Amino acid sequence: MSPSETASPAQLLALVLDDQWDAALAAGLMDYVPQPGDEALRPDHPDLPQRLQHAQQQLQRAWAARERYRQRQQRLARRAAERDARRAPPPTPEIQKPALPSAAAAILARAKAKAAGRTS
Repeated sequence: MSPSETASPAQLLALVLDDQWDAALAAGLMDYVPQPGDEALRPDHPDLPQRLQHAQQQLQRAWAARERYRQRQQRLARRAAERDARRAPPPTPEIQKPALPSAAAAILARAKAKAAGRTS
């Protein structure tokens, strides 16, 4: 069966019963619409239309749950980032060293000159 072909309802049911979900999806499970006479396609499974519709509903619920889970994970990650941003200390501006009083600056300059004279 090529990817563009849709499987018959009986083939879809066989795939579902064998738990071959990927193959059933590829064969058109989600496109199945019950038709009159489908219940007679497999005499051993007169509930064929109901089973295929139930499989469709199961998959739709699973996909919806997966999407809710993804959204929850994104929401939790965003909240954690916001919380971390609030907890981080605020950025401090570059603190410039306070200017020395002129008397202290003069003493420091003399000390530096004296030290330079000793080392040379």
